[in-house]
Amino acid sequence: MTPDMKSKLRHLLISHESYEHFPYTDTTGHITIGIGRNLSDRGVLPTEIDMMFDHDVDYFFNFLTDHFAWFPKLNDARQIALVDMCFMGTRSFLTFDKMIAALEKGDYNLAAQEVVNSKYEDQVGQRAMDIATIIKTGSLDGIKAA
Repeated sequence: MTPDMKSKLRHLLISHESYEHFPYTDTTGHITIGIGRNLSDRGVLPTEIDMMFDHDVDYFFNFLTDHFAWFPKLNDARQIALVDMCFMGTRSFLTFDKMIAALEKGDYNLAAQEVVNSKYEDQVGQRAMDIATIIKTGSLDGIKAA
């Protein structure tokens, strides 16, 4: 398909399918996103998963760097743990005010305890325990996925 054909098709599809940043249910009951991407039947390609991951990591890393002057001073493992937490959403992350205050003071034991004693821990179980361990120790050693 030529670039001109592709451009014309894009405009036509946007008029038929729309251009959506968030998933929606189409008229046939399929979960759809973007310009008619049928997630229910087609899903996403591995390269798209990797691209979304890279964009998400950059977004969350920049969010943490922009919002917390102490974040860049953390070691790699603790930065990784906080970026992992941001995958729940930045608004949710910001509700961890006691953990954030403890991190700002360098009190990693208290920060880890705040993760363990949270609704987040009830929701995600072992993931929260892993994050707390990483925050407390500053190491990925012993974490199964690492």
